[in-house]
Amino acid sequence: MPEPYEPERAIAGTGMGGAMDLAASEAETLERQSPAAPGGRPPGGPEGKPRSLWSDAWRDLRRNPVFIVSGLLIVFLVVISLWPSLIASGNPLKCELAKAQEGSRPGHPFGYDGQGCDVYTRTVYGARTSVTVGVLATLGVAVLGSVLGGLAGFFGGVWDAILSRITDVFFAIPVVLGGLVLLSVVTSNTAWPVIGFMVLLGWPQISRIARGAVITAKQNDYVQAARALGASHSRLLLRHITPNAVAPVIVVATIALGTYIALEATLSYLGVGLKPPTVSWGIDISAASPYIRNAPHALLWPSGALAVTVLAFIMLGDAVRDALDPKLR
Repeated sequence: MPEPYEPERAIAGTGMGGAMDLAASEAETLERQSPAAPGGRPPGGPEGKPRSLWSDAWRDLRRNPVFIVSGLLIVFLVVISLWPSLIASGNPLKCELAKAQEGSRPGHPFGYDGQGCDVYTRTVYGARTSVTVGVLATLGVAVLGSVLGGLAGFFGGVWDAILSRITDVFFAIPVVLGGLVLLSVVTSNTAWPVIGFMVLLGWPQISRIARGAVITAKQNDYVQAARALGASHSRLLLRHITPNAVAPVIVVATIALGTYIALEATLSYLGVGLKPPTVSWGIDISAASPYIRNAPHALLWPSGALAVTVLAFIMLGDAVRDALDPKLR
């Protein structure tokens, strides 16, 4: 009956040269079995170091066509928002009633609206207002919601209970109805009242996301170890918890940015958001609605620009969510 194979006896029986050959053979087998990164390198970053969540996410985003397409659209929107005169040389406030509702002509590809204003120029300049309102509202919502939700999730107790009840109250307020009530008494022609309203009603969503992420992160072993070593609350929050809890906040804020742009257009369409002479897609859509039969182009182009912008930010948020969610890997 053959004896069972024992590696120690086999190595001893083959001598020094045989042991070296056997070790080399086993190393070669392990190298063939272990997965390698593209380019023949071991998995991980440079020199075999493991990649972080952010480097993995960026690696996936660069290969995602949805991220590339939405990113290019957003870069284009940002460029024309900062420098609209690059592609539109006209004045968005200059109107000629004699040309009202006229269609496309050389130098004016989108035609004229009901007041004789160039639709192309107003559509380009409207991107500045809509994107600015969306970005500032998103930053305000993200900062306020993250701070309040993060502190509630970290300290818990009475602070967490109070904040939870406050967020329940804000969730019960319809956004459009709240805008009609609150903004109808504002007489300012600037965008700040609209931005303030969005921050006021938008922070509870980010707050709950941040609260849940902080509660999950503070239960990890490395946070407990840092706490046992005497780390202060500020160090735990800034160095250990926040970097590992900020990903879901970024995802929700990216998707919400497109929503805030659509909300600004909705409020402006209803007459309680931005007001003339401010150039906004919502204002142009509202002004073109009565002429939809005679001049549909005046409604089509600002509506299309608004839809493409909202879609670009939602697509970007979906791509970022897929890249930052470890469960989807």
